Amino acid sequence: MVHEELFARLNEVGYKNWLKAGYCLLKVRDGLCGFADNEMRSFHNTVVRNNTVLRRGQQCRSNCRPRGNQFQSACPVCSEWQREILRHHTKPSSMINWGNCRTWLWPTEHWELAKAFMPRGLADANRAEHCDAAALLNLLHFCDHFSFINQGLVTEVIRCRNELMHSCEMQVSDQWMGRFQKSLWQLLIQLQHVPEVAAAGQQIQEMLSVNLSVHVPGVDSVDGHEIEGVAIESVSQWETELLRESLKDLLNNDLVPVDLKKVQAFHRFLSGHKDLEEQFKTELQSMQVLEEKLQLSLNSKES
Repeated sequence: MVHEELFARLNEVGYKNWLKAGYCLLKVRDGLCGFADNEMRSFHNTVVRNNTVLRRGQQCRSNCRPRGNQFQSACPVCSEWQREILRHHTKPSSMINWGNCRTWLWPTEHWELAKAFMPRGLADANRAEHCDAAALLNLLHFCDHFSFINQGLVTEVIRCRNELMHSCEMQVSDQWMGRFQKSLWQLLIQLQHVPEVAAAGQQIQEMLSVNLSVHVPGVDSVDGHEIEGVAIESVSQWETELLRESLKDLLNNDLVPVDLKKVQAFHRFLSGHKDLEEQFKTELQSMQVLEEKLQLSLNSKES
């Protein structure tokens, strides 16, 4: 049976909760995409309209480019855009991920402006649809254009998301799920006037009411089995997406030797399930190399 191991994982309460919470975040992303895109287009237009330098419509003529995460503009146009980003950033003294942006496109592409307010690693995310929930939630938090949204609710959902993605054992408790669900609903209510957000909220409500546990009396179950109306293929698909996002989140950080246990835990989880081991074969090889490097660094510090 193709999905036998997934069925077994779904009978673990902590993992089932992890998957459900991850699904909720996928739906949050879907609900926020169009809203964030429209709002950033409006924000871009407002910035241009209110700035006498940018209103002239001039383009970058100096081939300005970020170097890593540093950006020292060589032209007045990019310098002015940089000043506007800092002016509208809710925490301008924090790390700004200039490396996300194709800065020379700021005058014409509103989404390049949006990426300056997001976590790093989004240089290739040229549309809202290319971003995950974390990116969109950070945009809502760090760009003051969205100050009409209760920022305490945004930060609480971001905190829950980070806890979920940083759980290398992929387990969360029922109590955690209760806090997460409450935080999520409070945020979605703020945006219930947005049709896509309202639709996402309905899908989230339906998923949270579904029992994903599966009784497997033997190996005689058939592929295509549905769990209370949810196709197992769909569960498998979003499981893969969530695991990839969690792995990307882990590896996007500047890992130090003390992070070795996190990488090892993730490695053990993937390699402990034959279906995931096959699916993430390339990633597991990269993780093995990373583990060896971290172990060497750890050994050298201890010696």
